[in-house]
Formats: sequence, C-alpha cells, structure tokens
Amino acid sequence: QVQLVESGGGLVQTGGSLRLSCVASGGAFSSYGLGWFRQTPGKERVFVAVISGSGSSTYVAESVMGRFSISRNNANNTVYLQMNSLKPEDTAVYYCAANAYGIRTSRLQYNSWGQGTQVAVSS
Repeated sequence: QVQLVESGGGLVQTGGSLRLSCVASGGAFSSYGLGWFRQTPGKERVFVAVISGSGSSTYVAESVMGRFSISRNNANNTVYLQMNSLKPEDTAVYYCAANAYGIRTSRLQYNSWGQGTQVAVSS
C-alpha cells in the first residue's frame, strides 16, 4: 500500500493562491490514480480533483473548476493541486489519496490516504 504525505497548506487571503504537494512512497506510483479531497468540521470528505496514473486524464469538481488544477510528476512520485482565486469556502483540510483504478470521484474507491494539510482562506 502506498504512503502519502501532503504539504503546502497555510493561511492565504481571498483571491490568493496555494500549491499543495503530496509525495508518495511504497508503491508503483504511476499505476495509481491520485485524488484530492477536502473536509470541513462535521462534514463528509468531498472530492476535489483526480488525475490518472499517466497524467493524461484529469477531472475536477465543478465547485473548483477553472480555479484549481491537478498535475503529477511520476519521476519524483509527487502529485500537485494548484489552487488559484481562493475563496473563504475553500477553507478545509485537504487530503491526498490513491486508488487502483484511475479517474474516480468516490472516496470509497480510494484505499490510501495522507494525513491532510490545512488550508485557510481569510475574507
């Protein structure tokens, strides 16, 4: 099973940008679909973006379309979430996750999770 460690969260003002990173170890990195989810207190973890193993396919949630993008570098086992034009409602803990299938949006289809990184957007 792959291990995932996120970084890059922090506090940013409305309209600002952040780039989250997630480094993987312990698995065949290019064989995994990799996704980003986010969660706020008392709510379920929700899908944000996903990228296929090769990086040729991506899909982002409608709520972040046009503002967030996902990419990966299979040479250094890292997946990124570029977040632009941030809004207060983007405030959440962001989690990186891996699945064995590719483009998947259900958290139930992911079997490896990172510990999360906090993103806070001030108004």
